[in-house]
Amino acid sequence: MDADPNRVTQLLKQRLERYSSEPLRHFIDGEPVPDPAGETFLNTTPIDNSTIGSVAWGTGGTVDLACQSSAAAFKEWRSTSAAYRKELLHRIADGIDRQAMEIAAVESYDTGQPLRFMVNAGKRGAANFRYFADITPTVANGQSIPTPNHLNYTYRQPIGPVGIITPWNTPFMLATWKIAPALASGCTVVHKPAEWSPYSAAILAEIASDAGLPKGVLNVVHGTGESVGRPLTEHPLIKAIAFVGDTETGRRILQQGASTLKRVHFELGGKNPVIVFKDADLDRASDAVLFMTFSLNGQRCTSSSRLIVERSIHDRFIDMLLSKIDNLIVGNPMAWTTDIGPLISRTHLEKVRSYFTSARDEGARIVAGGSVVAGKGNFVTPTLIVDAKSEMRVAQEEIFGPVLTALTFDNTVDAVELANGVEYGLAAYVWTNDLERAHRVASALDVGMVWLNSENVRNLQAPFGGMKSSGIGRDGGDYSFDLYMETKNVCVAMGTHEIPKLGRNR
Repeated sequence: MDADPNRVTQLLKQRLERYSSEPLRHFIDGEPVPDPAGETFLNTTPIDNSTIGSVAWGTGGTVDLACQSSAAAFKEWRSTSAAYRKELLHRIADGIDRQAMEIAAVESYDTGQPLRFMVNAGKRGAANFRYFADITPTVANGQSIPTPNHLNYTYRQPIGPVGIITPWNTPFMLATWKIAPALASGCTVVHKPAEWSPYSAAILAEIASDAGLPKGVLNVVHGTGESVGRPLTEHPLIKAIAFVGDTETGRRILQQGASTLKRVHFELGGKNPVIVFKDADLDRASDAVLFMTFSLNGQRCTSSSRLIVERSIHDRFIDMLLSKIDNLIVGNPMAWTTDIGPLISRTHLEKVRSYFTSARDEGARIVAGGSVVAGKGNFVTPTLIVDAKSEMRVAQEEIFGPVLTALTFDNTVDAVELANGVEYGLAAYVWTNDLERAHRVASALDVGMVWLNSENVRNLQAPFGGMKSSGIGRDGGDYSFDLYMETKNVCVAMGTHEIPKLGRNR
């Protein structure tokens, strides 16, 4: 859909005036509250690194208040009818739909993601709530397991208050992806959004409150990983942690939650291969490669950042990519025509820039981009690296920016070996018209998800998650409830079995 520029400007202006006039507060026990310690931090826009406003800076004490609120609310929320939870989640979805353009404008300005992608993210957020609302009536269902003498039956019940920690790349959509199934299951939530992108989490809390969500069911605490994330993962009232972010942070969270035996779900990093065979539809494949590499500024876990292309078509395919890269527009993310906006922070910009130097030092060639755009913002040019080898940093490490690294292969065995030759195992993409080969390759890839002749197209019922260093657990459909619910078995005797006897006279 096309956005009305005047409407977008008006919505954003209203929000920015509000954010600049007073600090963004936590949301605890149904109310926006300042941090008890009175500390704040500044949040900036990556467009020009100017200040948007100040944000309450939470501490362990703030987290404890939110966890206590969440634990108190859980006692009632777990007992609410599935029909009522379904109705509430639909009302939240309605509120998201009404404010989708406002959410998109705020998130684009806050994160640097192009507005046209953020509009879709808002719609996805509403879709997430609607999907989980509709399956709420069945989430507790289990199995009947009869035997001649006993009947076993199972059902699921919510695990308790949960912590949800979300990233800055598509913060609103990813928050709804985690929060919606948690609420549908009967869990209460303490949400820690990334400190780089706090505003859309506050809007979601407002929408949920306006929809009638009871106090304490959804709490939001702002701050850094050390000030808020760690106390949340260590808090004894929190029964599970859902985290989306980088692999190193995931490892730390796993350690922090060990003493309280927390259940965890991690969606972590990726260095995802896209394998292109010579018999593929190269035009469609090149479109998909560019979309999955450069959309969302390359800051997406499922980015197809490693191109593994059959040697005989390498030059032709690279030329096709170059002709399309030349047409990409880098600029203000608030403009509807922008393809690539600024990276989230100056620190992240410097990280991405370091890979340009690394590629050249290790003998690869940069045939497009490879530079930082001069100015106040965090812009880099869309970059294509060729003549890479699998052991190079640009082929092994998650860059998380608009950078594509190309490698070549001679046969299917080589392609699979290259694809599997990294620590990550989130997603892969395979392009070939030989469907038998496509299925063989999909089976051989050490990843949690494979798309054949397609970009990443999500089905909310399908499992989403990775292998190896890319995560633990799966999102989507019924898989989401593996984190948020416990399965209980009840065994009922029919009175017909013989009970072993001890302590009787022989």
